[in-house]
Amino acid sequence: MKKFYLAGLLVISGLMGLEKSYAQDPQFTQFYANPLYLNPAFAGSIRCPRIALNTRIQWSGISGNYRTYAASYDMHIDAIQGGIGIRFYRDEAGQATITSHNAALMYSYQLKLSRKVSMRFGVEAGFLQRSLDTRNLTFGDMIDDRYGFVYATQEVFDNANKFMFDLGAGAIVYSDMFYGGVAFHHITQPNEGFLGNSKLPFKFTAHFGAMIPIGTKKKYAGEAFISPNVLFQLQQSFYQVNVGLYAGKGPFVGGIWYRSNDSFIALVGLQKGIFRIGYSYDITISRLTNATAGSHEVSLGLQFGCRQPRKKFRTVKCPSF
Repeated sequence: MKKFYLAGLLVISGLMGLEKSYAQDPQFTQFYANPLYLNPAFAGSIRCPRIALNTRIQWSGISGNYRTYAASYDMHIDAIQGGIGIRFYRDEAGQATITSHNAALMYSYQLKLSRKVSMRFGVEAGFLQRSLDTRNLTFGDMIDDRYGFVYATQEVFDNANKFMFDLGAGAIVYSDMFYGGVAFHHITQPNEGFLGNSKLPFKFTAHFGAMIPIGTKKKYAGEAFISPNVLFQLQQSFYQVNVGLYAGKGPFVGGIWYRSNDSFIALVGLQKGIFRIGYSYDITISRLTNATAGSHEVSLGLQFGCRQPRKKFRTVKCPSF
């Protein structure tokens, strides 16, 4: 009945020409573990080649939950005085009834503002693809009074596969301890509607934080740290505020977060050599608590080494999870 109700709303909205149905981008709890998705200015920010892989299963206790997979690669290139990156994600909703793909190329430029402060700004260009699998939808003309859904529907979707061009931009200002940035996604607001016109809403992101070493003696500096952070995102009428704290010592990292009116988040991570792996669990605190069984997210990162630059290069020192 839920599928029938949803399908009915889609058909009625299309027939009446309604244009106020909007989507929301996939979100990641470990947003710093997926830096190019968070802000294109992060491209090349570590200088050496970096690979990030992410998997998120949102509301695992609900049938037809959200599953999102992401991958990215970035590095700095001295010859072009900036960083380059490429990212990709796939998002599945409602047992893959609606599937989304996004791929983007990006470039970022680093500018030294003072002896202690630097700035990076980046741009990205790519494509979005949305597809609707109508085989997973049920309609009123499929119902038999006695046997239920047994007939083939006569509903026709002429445009169940959408391709869209997309643009984004962002900037980061940072020192050896503090960092903050803003990002602007879907600047072109492409039409993603399967029935009629439905623009993908513009998304604004702001993120701020600090990496604070623990220990007064120089030999301990860098071994242990705490890192308070804030994330704010706004897309159409949807908004979220994440407030949290990372803490690390040696190869181990832990964190606890609160997402406004939605969930508490616990995180554990391990960094060793070129490898980084993290796991986080979202404990739902909204009215969906008993049904969702929370959300799971796993991140894997590879941070390769490279030749040291002739000129001083200030990296963005923020958590990797």
